[in-house]
Amino acid sequence: MAKTSLNKNLQTAKSSKKDEFYTQLADIERELKNYKNHFKNKVVYCNCDDPRVSHFFHYFSYNFEQLGLKKLITTCYKNQNADLFSQNKSEKAIYLEYNSDKNANNVPDPEEIGIEHLNGDGDFRSKESIDLLKKADIVVTNPPFSLFREYVSQLIEHDKSFVIVGSFNAITYKEIFNLIKENKIWLGYGFKGGNAYFKTSHVKEFAKGVYDEETDLVKFRNVTWYTNLDISKRHEEQILYKKYSPELYPTYDNYNAIEVSKVANIPLDYKGIMGVPITFLDKYNPNQFEIIGSDYDVRTGLLPEVVNPKWNGKIDRAYINGKRMYARLLIKLKQPI
Repeated sequence: MAKTSLNKNLQTAKSSKKDEFYTQLADIERELKNYKNHFKNKVVYCNCDDPRVSHFFHYFSYNFEQLGLKKLITTCYKNQNADLFSQNKSEKAIYLEYNSDKNANNVPDPEEIGIEHLNGDGDFRSKESIDLLKKADIVVTNPPFSLFREYVSQLIEHDKSFVIVGSFNAITYKEIFNLIKENKIWLGYGFKGGNAYFKTSHVKEFAKGVYDEETDLVKFRNVTWYTNLDISKRHEEQILYKKYSPELYPTYDNYNAIEVSKVANIPLDYKGIMGVPITFLDKYNPNQFEIIGSDYDVRTGLLPEVVNPKWNGKIDRAYINGKRMYARLLIKLKQPI
């Protein structure tokens, strides 16, 4: 199925608030292996996971001693039973708390896991959930797609470290992009081959090529990991080898900036503003590049200096020879050669 169809499916699910997409253990292991040094003596909170079936809870409880965790807490929205796709009809939600492997068998046994009932529904915005959040050091989960802005805002407000799953398109949200620009949030390592596989109760909404009947999983290309924990990827310098020429890098009709259609083709010697695809953020090193803004910032009047004063047309996106471009980020090299 075409990429646009995949994105449309994700957008449909997000807009209809059908957010039950369950991250696979292999994807969690693949991402979190890059953060092991951050977890020692920390309280980890997974606040959007059914703790009885959550792969996040499984990962952290089975690796509790290896990671050197202090405590693991997991909560979710109210569920009637431990079925993965329960109908959220229970009067009370629960949360699990795990402190250590007391009998040294390297397995989180039921008697070692503290089970508590919440008075409310377990929504991450409830007072009970926020009180648990305040006790945590790092939040790791797959939050609801439809509430991603609000969810990240809460983490920032309470100054929490996090590793969370989100739509790649969240980059274009004004609130999320501003946090990226201010170096308060950045992309993690991502999913293998750019493909995320989720378990969901809404398989009937997905066409063949996206839903795999054999694995009972739905595939999305437009999903990634977001974090504010320092990782080595963030300090990898992109090797630039192209040199600027007006023929290879045309100036936009309406922006005082040049078009760079592929991140790999960023010229090493250009001193001005460049427009690049949003996939640039997967390679973004704040020591190598400066993010000026986005085409959204230009459209809303936040970057008047970028607008070509001779342009009399619409300012919605960048244009070249009258052709409207895809969404672009505006960047500069910090030390052009």
